[in-house]
Amino acid sequence: MEKGLTYADVLLVPKKTPLESRKQAQINTLFTKNIVLNIPFISSNMATVTEHEMAISMARHGGIGVIHQFSTIEDRCNEVRKVKRSTAYVIDEPLSVPSTITIKELKEKLVDTGISSALVIDQELVGIITHKDYQFAKDDLTVEQVMTKKPNLIVCNEIPSINNAKDIMYKHRIEKLPIISGTIKLITAKDVRQHEEWKYANRDNKGRLRVAAALGVKTAITDAKELIDAGADVLVMDVAHAHSDTIIEKVKQLKSLYTIDLMVGNIATVQAARDLIEAGADGLKVGIGPSPVCTTRIMSGAGIPQFTAVQDVCKIAKEYGVPVTADGGMSSPGDAVKAIAAGASSVYSGSFFAGTDEAPGRILVKNGKRYKKYMGSASYDNNHARKENLTKTKIKKTLDIFVEGVAVLVDYKGPVRSVLKKLVKGLQSGISYGGGHNIKELQQNAEFIQITAAGWHESESRGSKLSE
Repeated sequence: MEKGLTYADVLLVPKKTPLESRKQAQINTLFTKNIVLNIPFISSNMATVTEHEMAISMARHGGIGVIHQFSTIEDRCNEVRKVKRSTAYVIDEPLSVPSTITIKELKEKLVDTGISSALVIDQELVGIITHKDYQFAKDDLTVEQVMTKKPNLIVCNEIPSINNAKDIMYKHRIEKLPIISGTIKLITAKDVRQHEEWKYANRDNKGRLRVAAALGVKTAITDAKELIDAGADVLVMDVAHAHSDTIIEKVKQLKSLYTIDLMVGNIATVQAARDLIEAGADGLKVGIGPSPVCTTRIMSGAGIPQFTAVQDVCKIAKEYGVPVTADGGMSSPGDAVKAIAAGASSVYSGSFFAGTDEAPGRILVKNGKRYKKYMGSASYDNNHARKENLTKTKIKKTLDIFVEGVAVLVDYKGPVRSVLKKLVKGLQSGISYGGGHNIKELQQNAEFIQITAAGWHESESRGSKLSE
Protein backbone atom coordinates (compact mmCIF):
# COMPACT_ATOMS: atom_id res chain seq x y z
CA MET A 1 0.00 0.00 0.00
CA GLU A 2 1.04 3.59 -0.64
CA LYS A 3 1.66 5.89 2.31
CA GLY A 4 -0.71 8.85 2.76
CA LEU A 5 0.61 12.01 4.41
CA THR A 6 -1.07 14.98 6.05
CA TYR A 7 0.34 18.50 6.38
CA ALA A 8 1.47 17.65 9.92
CA ASP A 9 3.68 14.86 8.52
CA VAL A 10 5.96 17.13 6.45
CA LEU A 11 7.97 20.33 6.49
CA LEU A 12 9.50 22.40 3.69
CA VAL A 13 13.28 22.24 3.55
CA PRO A 14 14.61 25.84 3.83
CA LYS A 15 16.48 27.12 0.77
CA LYS A 16 18.68 30.15 0.12
CA THR A 17 16.38 33.11 -0.46
CA PRO A 18 16.80 35.73 -3.19
CA LEU A 19 14.52 38.17 -1.31
CA GLU A 20 15.61 41.05 0.88
CA SER A 21 12.22 41.01 2.59
CA ARG A 22 9.30 38.58 2.57
CA LYS A 23 7.11 41.51 1.45
CA GLN A 24 8.73 41.20 -1.97
CA ALA A 25 7.18 37.75 -2.50
CA GLN A 26 4.48 37.79 -5.18
CA ILE A 27 1.36 35.77 -4.35
CA ASN A 28 -1.00 36.37 -7.28
CA THR A 29 -2.33 33.14 -8.77
CA LEU A 30 -5.17 31.45 -10.66
CA PHE A 31 -8.39 30.08 -9.19
CA THR A 32 -9.56 28.58 -12.49
CA LYS A 33 -8.18 28.86 -16.01
CA ASN A 34 -9.47 32.43 -16.46
CA ILE A 35 -10.11 33.72 -12.94
CA VAL A 36 -7.10 35.48 -11.41
CA LEU A 37 -6.63 36.02 -7.66
CA ASN A 38 -4.36 38.62 -6.11
CA ILE A 39 -4.10 36.46 -2.99
CA PRO A 40 -4.62 32.67 -3.18
CA PHE A 41 -7.35 32.36 -0.55
CA ILE A 42 -11.00 31.40 -1.04
CA SER A 43 -13.78 31.30 1.57
CA SER A 44 -15.76 28.11 1.10
CA ASN A 45 -19.43 27.73 0.25
CA MET A 46 -20.62 26.83 3.72
CA ALA A 47 -23.75 28.26 5.31
CA THR A 48 -21.80 29.57 8.31
CA VAL A 49 -18.93 30.93 6.21
CA THR A 50 -19.84 32.71 2.96
CA GLU A 51 -22.70 35.02 2.14
CA HIS A 52 -22.35 38.47 0.58
CA GLU A 53 -20.51 40.12 3.49
CA MET A 54 -17.75 37.52 3.45
CA ALA A 55 -17.57 37.49 -0.36
CA ILE A 56 -17.21 41.28 -0.46
CA SER A 57 -14.42 41.31 2.10
CA MET A 58 -12.57 38.42 0.45
CA ALA A 59 -12.67 40.12 -2.97
CA ARG A 60 -11.63 43.49 -1.56
CA HIS A 61 -8.48 41.89 -0.20
CA GLY A 62 -7.71 40.09 -3.46
CA GLY A 63 -9.28 36.66 -2.92
CA ILE A 64 -12.78 35.41 -3.65
CA GLY A 65 -15.77 34.05 -1.73
CA VAL A 66 -18.11 31.28 -2.87
CA ILE A 67 -21.79 31.90 -2.08
CA HIS A 68 -23.22 28.71 -0.54
CA GLN A 69 -26.02 26.65 -2.09
CA PHE A 70 -28.05 25.99 1.07
CA SER A 71 -30.94 28.38 0.35
CA THR A 72 -33.37 29.14 -2.47
CA ILE A 73 -32.00 30.15 -5.85
CA GLU A 74 -33.65 33.56 -5.39
CA ASP A 75 -31.75 34.13 -2.15
CA ARG A 76 -28.48 32.98 -3.70
CA CYS A 77 -28.89 35.27 -6.70
CA ASN A 78 -29.60 38.18 -4.36
CA GLU A 79 -26.37 37.42 -2.49
CA VAL A 80 -24.44 37.50 -5.78
CA ARG A 81 -26.09 40.79 -6.81
CA LYS A 82 -25.19 42.38 -3.48
CA VAL A 83 -21.52 41.58 -4.09
CA LYS A 84 -21.57 42.86 -7.67
CA ARG A 85 -23.34 46.06 -6.65
CA SER A 86 -21.18 46.66 -3.59
CA THR A 87 -18.48 48.47 -5.53
CA ALA A 88 -17.86 49.33 -9.17
CA TYR A 89 -16.43 52.41 -10.83
CA VAL A 90 -19.33 52.51 -13.29
CA ILE A 91 -22.62 50.80 -12.40
CA ASP A 92 -24.04 49.54 -15.71
CA GLU A 93 -27.46 48.69 -14.33
CA PRO A 94 -28.13 50.99 -11.38
CA LEU A 95 -31.21 50.39 -9.30
CA SER A 96 -34.16 52.34 -10.72
CA VAL A 97 -37.73 52.95 -9.61
CA PRO A 98 -40.76 54.67 -11.17
CA SER A 99 -41.79 58.04 -9.76
CA THR A 100 -45.26 56.76 -8.82
CA ILE A 101 -44.30 54.29 -6.06
CA THR A 102 -44.62 55.28 -2.41
CA ILE A 103 -41.78 55.87 0.02
CA LYS A 104 -42.81 52.70 1.85
CA GLU A 105 -42.51 50.67 -1.37
CA LEU A 106 -39.17 52.32 -2.11
CA LYS A 107 -37.75 51.41 1.31
CA GLU A 108 -38.84 47.79 0.89
CA LYS A 109 -37.08 47.64 -2.48
CA LEU A 110 -33.91 49.22 -1.08
CA VAL A 111 -33.81 46.80 1.88
CA ASP A 112 -34.06 43.83 -0.51
CA THR A 113 -31.09 45.06 -2.55
CA GLY A 114 -28.95 46.53 0.23
CA ILE A 115 -28.72 49.90 -1.58
CA SER A 116 -29.58 53.33 -0.12
CA SER A 117 -30.53 55.26 -3.29
CA ALA A 118 -32.09 54.82 -6.72
CA LEU A 119 -32.46 56.55 -10.04
CA VAL A 120 -36.02 57.53 -10.89
CA ILE A 121 -36.94 56.52 -14.42
CA ASP A 122 -40.23 56.96 -16.27
CA GLN A 123 -39.08 55.75 -19.69
CA GLU A 124 -36.28 58.31 -19.27
CA LEU A 125 -34.34 59.69 -16.31
CA VAL A 126 -36.56 62.09 -14.35
CA GLY A 127 -34.68 62.31 -11.06
CA ILE A 128 -32.75 60.61 -8.29
CA ILE A 129 -33.76 59.72 -4.74
CA THR A 130 -31.18 59.30 -1.99
CA HIS A 131 -31.27 58.65 1.76
CA LYS A 132 -31.30 62.35 2.58
CA ASP A 133 -34.45 62.77 0.45
CA TYR A 134 -36.56 60.04 2.03
CA GLN A 135 -35.17 59.42 5.53
CA PHE A 136 -37.79 61.59 7.27
CA ALA A 137 -40.49 61.43 4.56
CA LYS A 138 -43.91 59.93 5.33
CA ASP A 139 -44.47 56.46 3.95
CA ASP A 140 -47.54 57.44 1.89
CA LEU A 141 -45.74 60.12 -0.11
CA THR A 142 -44.67 59.25 -3.65
CA VAL A 143 -41.09 59.22 -4.86
CA GLU A 144 -41.92 62.09 -7.22
CA GLN A 145 -42.82 64.32 -4.27
CA VAL A 146 -39.44 64.03 -2.53
CA MET A 147 -36.90 63.17 -5.25
CA THR A 148 -34.26 65.51 -6.68
CA LYS A 149 -35.64 66.26 -10.13
CA LYS A 150 -33.66 66.09 -13.37
CA PRO A 151 -33.31 69.88 -13.91
CA ASN A 152 -31.40 69.99 -10.62
CA LEU A 153 -29.15 67.01 -11.41
CA ILE A 154 -25.55 67.09 -12.59
CA VAL A 155 -25.14 64.48 -15.35
CA CYS A 156 -22.49 63.43 -17.88
CA ASN A 157 -23.02 62.36 -21.49
CA GLU A 158 -19.97 60.08 -21.48
CA ILE A 159 -18.03 58.10 -18.89
CA PRO A 160 -15.38 60.32 -17.28
CA SER A 161 -12.05 59.10 -15.88
CA ILE A 162 -11.85 58.56 -12.13
CA ASN A 163 -10.00 61.85 -11.65
CA ASN A 164 -12.53 63.79 -13.76
CA ALA A 165 -15.41 62.17 -11.88
CA LYS A 166 -13.80 63.24 -8.59
CA ASP A 167 -13.42 66.82 -9.88
CA ILE A 168 -17.07 66.99 -10.96
CA MET A 169 -18.32 65.59 -7.66
CA TYR A 170 -16.14 67.97 -5.66
CA LYS A 171 -17.13 71.01 -7.72
CA HIS A 172 -20.86 70.36 -7.36
CA ARG A 173 -20.71 68.71 -3.90
CA ILE A 174 -22.56 65.61 -5.10
CA GLU A 175 -22.12 61.89 -4.43
CA LYS A 176 -24.09 60.44 -7.39
CA LEU A 177 -23.20 61.14 -11.02
CA PRO A 178 -25.62 59.71 -13.62
CA ILE A 179 -24.21 58.96 -17.09
CA ILE A 180 -26.67 59.39 -19.97
CA SER A 181 -25.05 57.68 -22.93
CA GLY A 182 -27.31 55.16 -24.61
CA THR A 183 -28.27 53.27 -21.47
CA ILE A 184 -28.28 55.10 -18.13
CA LYS A 185 -25.30 54.35 -15.91
CA LEU A 186 -24.13 55.69 -12.55
CA ILE A 187 -20.92 56.64 -10.77
CA THR A 188 -20.97 57.09 -6.98
CA ALA A 189 -18.49 58.79 -4.67
CA LYS A 190 -18.48 55.69 -2.46
CA ASP A 191 -17.36 53.50 -5.37
CA VAL A 192 -14.65 55.97 -6.40
CA ARG A 193 -13.29 55.98 -2.85
CA GLN A 194 -13.38 52.20 -2.62
CA HIS A 195 -11.69 51.84 -6.01
CA GLU A 196 -8.75 53.81 -4.65
CA GLU A 197 -8.80 52.32 -1.14
CA TRP A 198 -8.87 48.65 -2.21
CA LYS A 199 -6.01 48.76 -4.72
CA TYR A 200 -5.48 45.00 -4.75
CA ALA A 201 -9.16 44.05 -4.92
CA ASN A 202 -10.20 41.19 -7.17
CA ARG A 203 -12.31 42.95 -9.82
CA ASP A 204 -13.91 42.07 -13.14
CA ASN A 205 -13.39 44.15 -16.28
CA LYS A 206 -16.11 46.58 -15.17
CA GLY A 207 -14.47 47.28 -11.82
CA ARG A 208 -16.97 45.19 -9.85
CA LEU A 209 -15.83 42.73 -7.19
CA ARG A 210 -15.59 39.13 -8.33
CA VAL A 211 -17.76 36.49 -6.69
CA ALA A 212 -18.21 32.74 -7.11
CA ALA A 213 -21.36 30.73 -6.51
CA ALA A 214 -21.86 27.07 -5.68
CA LEU A 215 -24.07 24.57 -7.48
CA GLY A 216 -25.72 21.44 -6.18
CA VAL A 217 -26.30 18.49 -8.50
CA LYS A 218 -30.06 18.21 -9.00
CA THR A 219 -30.76 21.79 -10.14
CA ALA A 220 -27.31 22.65 -11.49
CA ILE A 221 -28.37 23.46 -15.07
CA THR A 222 -31.22 25.85 -14.21
CA ASP A 223 -29.45 27.36 -11.20
CA ALA A 224 -26.34 28.03 -13.27
CA LYS A 225 -28.29 30.27 -15.67
CA GLU A 226 -29.87 32.21 -12.80
CA LEU A 227 -26.52 32.74 -11.07
CA ILE A 228 -24.79 33.78 -14.29
CA ASP A 229 -27.55 36.29 -15.01
CA ALA A 230 -27.14 37.61 -11.45
CA GLY A 231 -23.46 38.28 -12.17
CA ALA A 232 -21.49 35.30 -10.82
CA ASP A 233 -17.93 35.24 -12.24
CA VAL A 234 -17.28 31.54 -11.69
CA LEU A 235 -19.38 28.54 -10.67
CA VAL A 236 -18.32 25.82 -8.24
CA MET A 237 -19.83 22.36 -8.68
CA ASP A 238 -19.64 21.27 -5.05
CA VAL A 239 -20.22 17.58 -4.32
CA ALA A 240 -18.82 15.44 -1.51
CA HIS A 241 -17.69 12.82 -4.04
CA ALA A 242 -17.37 14.41 -7.50
CA HIS A 243 -15.78 11.43 -9.25
CA SER A 244 -19.00 9.95 -10.59
CA ASP A 245 -20.71 9.39 -13.94
CA THR A 246 -23.45 11.80 -12.89
CA ILE A 247 -21.06 14.68 -12.17
CA ILE A 248 -18.96 14.04 -15.28
CA GLU A 249 -22.10 14.23 -17.41
CA LYS A 250 -23.31 17.33 -15.55
CA VAL A 251 -19.98 19.07 -16.17
CA LYS A 252 -20.22 18.31 -19.88
CA GLN A 253 -23.75 19.73 -19.99
CA LEU A 254 -22.78 22.91 -18.15
CA LYS A 255 -19.75 23.54 -20.36
CA SER A 256 -21.82 23.00 -23.52
CA LEU A 257 -24.44 25.52 -22.39
CA TYR A 258 -22.40 28.28 -20.71
CA THR A 259 -19.04 29.96 -21.26
CA ILE A 260 -18.41 30.68 -17.56
CA ASP A 261 -15.48 28.97 -15.77
CA LEU A 262 -16.44 25.91 -13.73
CA MET A 263 -14.58 24.67 -10.65
CA VAL A 264 -15.39 21.03 -9.78
CA GLY A 265 -14.88 19.07 -6.56
CA ASN A 266 -14.31 17.38 -4.29
CA ILE A 267 -11.84 14.75 -5.45
CA ALA A 268 -8.66 13.11 -4.18
CA THR A 269 -7.23 10.90 -6.94
CA VAL A 270 -5.36 11.13 -10.23
CA GLN A 271 -8.10 9.33 -12.17
CA ALA A 272 -10.77 11.67 -10.80
CA ALA A 273 -8.70 14.66 -11.91
CA ARG A 274 -8.20 13.27 -15.42
CA ASP A 275 -11.88 12.37 -15.90
CA LEU A 276 -13.19 15.75 -14.74
CA ILE A 277 -10.63 17.78 -16.70
CA GLU A 278 -11.49 15.86 -19.87
CA ALA A 279 -15.17 16.54 -19.14
CA GLY A 280 -14.42 20.28 -19.19
CA ALA A 281 -13.56 21.37 -15.64
CA ASP A 282 -11.67 24.69 -15.51
CA GLY A 283 -10.43 24.05 -11.98
CA LEU A 284 -10.35 21.19 -9.46
CA LYS A 285 -11.10 21.17 -5.75
CA VAL A 286 -9.22 18.58 -3.69
CA GLY A 287 -10.23 17.18 -0.32
CA ILE A 288 -12.14 14.10 0.83
CA GLY A 289 -12.77 14.32 4.56
CA PRO A 290 -9.94 16.56 5.86
CA SER A 291 -12.13 19.26 7.42
CA PRO A 292 -12.54 19.49 11.22
CA VAL A 293 -16.34 19.49 10.70
CA CYS A 294 -16.36 16.59 8.24
CA THR A 295 -16.75 12.95 9.34
CA THR A 296 -16.61 11.32 5.89
CA ARG A 297 -13.54 9.23 6.68
CA ILE A 298 -15.07 8.04 9.95
CA MET A 299 -18.53 7.29 8.54
CA SER A 300 -17.52 5.85 5.17
CA GLY A 301 -13.97 4.65 5.77
CA ALA A 302 -12.91 6.43 2.57
CA GLY A 303 -10.50 9.27 1.85
CA ILE A 304 -6.86 10.18 1.26
CA PRO A 305 -4.71 12.26 3.65
CA GLN A 306 -4.75 15.76 2.27
CA PHE A 307 -1.07 16.44 1.53
CA THR A 308 -0.81 13.30 -0.57
CA ALA A 309 -4.15 13.99 -2.30
CA VAL A 310 -3.01 17.50 -3.27
CA GLN A 311 0.33 16.25 -4.60
CA ASP A 312 -1.29 13.48 -6.65
CA VAL A 313 -4.00 15.65 -8.23
CA CYS A 314 -1.65 18.55 -8.95
CA LYS A 315 0.73 16.33 -10.92
CA ILE A 316 -1.94 15.39 -13.46
CA ALA A 317 -3.67 18.82 -13.44
CA LYS A 318 -0.36 20.49 -14.30
CA GLU A 319 -0.17 18.42 -17.49
CA TYR A 320 -3.50 19.89 -18.59
CA GLY A 321 -2.83 23.44 -17.33
CA VAL A 322 -5.77 23.29 -14.91
CA PRO A 323 -5.46 25.06 -11.52
CA VAL A 324 -6.10 23.13 -8.31
CA THR A 325 -7.44 24.49 -5.03
CA ALA A 326 -6.70 22.60 -1.80
CA ASP A 327 -9.86 22.33 0.30
CA GLY A 328 -9.54 21.65 4.02
CA GLY A 329 -7.11 19.98 6.40
CA MET A 330 -5.32 23.21 7.33
CA SER A 331 -5.12 24.63 10.83
CA SER A 332 -2.33 27.22 10.42
CA PRO A 333 -0.79 29.51 7.79
CA GLY A 334 2.09 27.02 7.48
CA ASP A 335 -0.34 24.32 6.30
CA ALA A 336 -1.54 26.66 3.56
CA VAL A 337 2.08 27.18 2.49
CA LYS A 338 2.60 23.41 2.31
CA ALA A 339 -0.55 22.97 0.21
CA ILE A 340 0.60 25.60 -2.30
CA ALA A 341 4.18 24.33 -2.34
CA ALA A 342 2.79 20.86 -3.07
CA GLY A 343 1.24 22.24 -6.27
CA ALA A 344 -2.08 23.87 -5.39
CA SER A 345 -2.70 27.25 -6.99
CA SER A 346 -4.94 28.36 -4.15
CA VAL A 347 -6.35 27.41 -0.76
CA TYR A 348 -10.08 26.89 -0.15
CA SER A 349 -11.15 26.96 3.48
CA GLY A 350 -14.06 27.19 5.84
CA SER A 351 -12.25 26.81 9.14
CA PHE A 352 -9.88 29.73 8.50
CA PHE A 353 -12.78 32.14 7.99
CA ALA A 354 -15.49 30.73 10.26
CA GLY A 355 -15.83 32.80 13.42
CA THR A 356 -15.02 36.14 11.76
CA ASP A 357 -17.27 39.19 11.75
CA GLU A 358 -18.21 38.62 8.12
CA ALA A 359 -19.24 34.98 8.60
CA PRO A 360 -23.04 34.54 8.93
CA GLY A 361 -24.44 33.96 12.38
CA ARG A 362 -24.48 35.57 15.80
CA ILE A 363 -21.61 35.86 18.25
CA LEU A 364 -22.28 33.52 21.18
CA VAL A 365 -20.86 33.90 24.69
CA LYS A 366 -19.99 30.82 26.73
CA ASN A 367 -18.07 30.90 30.01
CA GLY A 368 -16.95 34.43 29.24
CA LYS A 369 -15.52 33.58 25.79
CA ARG A 370 -16.96 34.56 22.42
CA TYR A 371 -17.73 32.00 19.72
CA LYS A 372 -19.59 31.55 16.44
CA LYS A 373 -21.25 28.40 15.14
CA TYR A 374 -19.48 26.47 12.36
CA MET A 375 -21.48 23.77 10.61
CA GLY A 376 -20.16 21.09 8.29
CA SER A 377 -22.06 21.06 4.99
CA ALA A 378 -23.09 17.43 5.57
CA SER A 379 -23.94 17.93 9.26
CA TYR A 380 -27.42 17.43 10.69
CA ASP A 381 -27.63 21.10 11.70
CA ASN A 382 -26.84 22.28 8.19
CA ASN A 383 -29.33 19.88 6.59
CA HIS A 384 -32.02 20.98 9.01
CA ALA A 385 -31.33 24.68 8.37
CA ARG A 386 -31.30 24.07 4.60
CA LYS A 387 -34.68 22.35 4.75
CA GLU A 388 -36.12 25.33 6.64
CA ASN A 389 -34.57 27.82 4.21
CA LEU A 390 -35.93 26.03 1.16
CA THR A 391 -39.44 25.54 2.56
CA LYS A 392 -39.53 28.90 4.41
CA THR A 393 -41.07 27.10 7.41
CA LYS A 394 -39.86 25.99 10.83
CA ILE A 395 -39.34 22.24 11.10
CA LYS A 396 -39.62 20.77 14.59
CA LYS A 397 -39.46 17.07 13.75
CA THR A 398 -36.17 15.21 13.50
CA LEU A 399 -35.06 14.64 9.93
CA ASP A 400 -34.18 11.08 8.89
CA ILE A 401 -30.87 11.74 7.13
CA PHE A 402 -27.39 10.24 6.96
CA VAL A 403 -24.77 12.77 8.04
CA GLU A 404 -21.05 13.04 7.36
CA GLY A 405 -20.35 16.21 9.31
CA VAL A 406 -20.75 17.98 12.63
CA ALA A 407 -21.48 21.46 13.96
CA VAL A 408 -19.07 23.05 16.44
CA LEU A 409 -18.36 26.35 18.15
CA VAL A 410 -15.23 28.14 16.95
CA ASP A 411 -13.43 31.02 18.59
CA TYR A 412 -14.55 34.48 17.52
CA LYS A 413 -11.73 35.91 15.36
CA GLY A 414 -12.72 39.50 14.61
CA PRO A 415 -12.61 40.90 11.05
CA VAL A 416 -11.59 38.60 8.22
CA ARG A 417 -8.86 41.05 7.18
CA SER A 418 -6.92 40.04 10.32
CA VAL A 419 -7.06 36.38 9.31
CA LEU A 420 -6.04 37.17 5.74
CA LYS A 421 -3.14 39.30 6.95
CA LYS A 422 -1.69 36.32 8.86
CA LEU A 423 -2.23 33.98 5.93
CA VAL A 424 -0.57 36.37 3.48
CA LYS A 425 2.42 36.95 5.75
CA GLY A 426 2.77 33.21 6.33
CA LEU A 427 2.73 32.50 2.60
CA GLN A 428 5.24 35.26 1.85
CA SER A 429 7.53 33.85 4.54
CA GLY A 430 7.09 30.37 3.05
CA ILE A 431 8.08 31.64 -0.40
CA SER A 432 11.15 33.25 1.14
CA TYR A 433 12.14 30.05 2.97
CA GLY A 434 11.39 28.11 -0.21
CA GLY A 435 13.97 30.07 -2.18
CA GLY A 436 11.59 31.74 -4.63
CA HIS A 437 10.17 35.09 -5.72
CA ASN A 438 6.61 33.87 -6.25
CA ILE A 439 4.26 30.88 -5.99
CA LYS A 440 5.53 29.28 -9.21
CA GLU A 441 9.14 29.35 -8.00
CA LEU A 442 8.11 28.06 -4.57
CA GLN A 443 6.54 25.04 -6.28
CA GLN A 444 9.56 24.51 -8.53
CA ASN A 445 12.00 24.65 -5.60
CA ALA A 446 9.87 22.82 -3.03
CA GLU A 447 11.60 19.98 -1.20
CA PHE A 448 9.76 18.26 1.65
CA ILE A 449 11.05 16.24 4.55
CA GLN A 450 8.86 13.75 6.38
CA ILE A 451 8.93 14.23 10.15
CA THR A 452 8.14 12.11 13.19
CA ALA A 453 5.51 12.76 15.85
CA ALA A 454 8.31 14.21 17.99
CA GLY A 455 9.29 16.49 15.13
CA TRP A 456 5.71 17.74 14.86
CA HIS A 457 5.56 18.31 18.62
CA GLU A 458 8.77 20.32 18.37
CA SER A 459 7.19 22.45 15.63
CA GLU A 460 3.78 22.83 17.24
CA SER A 461 5.07 23.95 20.62
CA ARG A 462 6.72 26.95 18.95
CA GLY A 463 3.96 27.74 16.45
CA SER A 464 0.83 29.85 16.50
CA LYS A 465 -2.61 29.32 15.04
CA LEU A 466 -4.98 31.81 13.46
CA SER A 467 -7.30 31.88 16.45
CA GLU A 468 -4.57 32.96 18.85
